[in-house]
Amino acid sequence: MIDFTPFILSFKLAFIVTLILLIIGIPYAWFLSNTKSKIKPLLETITSLPIVLPPSVLGFYLLVFLSPDSFLGGIIYKLFNIKLVFSFPGLVVASVIYSFPFMVQPLQSGFESINKNIIEASYLSGKGKMKTLFKVILPNIKPALLTAIVITFAHTIGEFGVVLMVGGSIPGKTEVASVAIYDYVENLDYHSAHIYSAILLVISFLVLFIVYFINHKQRKKYDIY
Repeated sequence: MIDFTPFILSFKLAFIVTLILLIIGIPYAWFLSNTKSKIKPLLETITSLPIVLPPSVLGFYLLVFLSPDSFLGGIIYKLFNIKLVFSFPGLVVASVIYSFPFMVQPLQSGFESINKNIIEASYLSGKGKMKTLFKVILPNIKPALLTAIVITFAHTIGEFGVVLMVGGSIPGKTEVASVAIYDYVENLDYHSAHIYSAILLVISFLVLFIVYFINHKQRKKYDIY
């Protein structure tokens, strides 16, 4: 019988991380798309670092910095009595950092591609910056926004190295689907590993198909106009 607990944990983690990154990513990507600062290349490099950095490296440093013995982990433990290593909150923090570029980069590209005349017209009509962002700009970058949300969600579900390093493999607490597959393989239970892998494969395919299908429809709609 299939234990769906790892999948429930994976979806719970992906939902929370995507929501947090959406809140953080929109203003940050908007800032990156408009800033003329000399430190912009540095900020973009730091933002993109999790894409090229081996998950084991990122996971190791997160494990060190989030540990109760570290400065940051110690403060959080003393103030909130929350241990960020080998716990679900730790998975959330690690996943937010690891999936950050997957939210920011599509949004930044969308912001940079928008017609500046639309923004100026919004300002001239009396709309403020925040109202312009949420009422004018975001509706005009729906494909980029959808891509950012779905890819971030899917990437978080498929994480392995970082979540294993930071969260370990505690059943019902930190054992997400990708880690469960690893555990099954280690125990030579290839049948269960096949089932879990097939489920994740189908989920990944459907997620990407939805993104490409909706984006294709959006492009056709704009081409008509």
